[in-house]
Amino acid sequence: MNILLSHLQAECACAEELLEAMDREQEAMTEGRCAELESISARKVDLLDRMAELDLQREATQMALGFGPGRAGADAAAAASGDASLAAWAGLLVLAERARARNRRNGSMVNSHLDFTRKALHFLHAGRQPFYGPDGTARAASGAGTRLALG
Repeated sequence: MNILLSHLQAECACAEELLEAMDREQEAMTEGRCAELESISARKVDLLDRMAELDLQREATQMALGFGPGRAGADAAAAASGDASLAAWAGLLVLAERARARNRRNGSMVNSHLDFTRKALHFLHAGRQPFYGPDGTARAASGAGTRLALG
């Protein structure tokens, strides 16, 4: 197996792990398991750091093989390294697009949750006195209205 192919396979494996982490993140947000988000985010950061490291290693390899840096160099290096490398490169590009799409989806979910939270806080603080006191218990409504239910 050529060295470029091994770099591409390592990048593909890391990208697949990132996609799995993004799916777990989406599930945790959807199911309200917010306590899991911190560890999932930490895992994503680790994987993104690893992806950047792998990308630098692959680019150094392609340059050592006489190809330029960047996408054009990677395209040329993969094509010149045989069908398996070309297929791995194409697969990596597909995985990268999936990761971008999932990142947009999860980011949209985060923004929706933040927007809902902002609106809820605005509503709760809109009156002269908040509905809830500092201890989280509901405050009695002010006014001298007639109580309809006693007991």
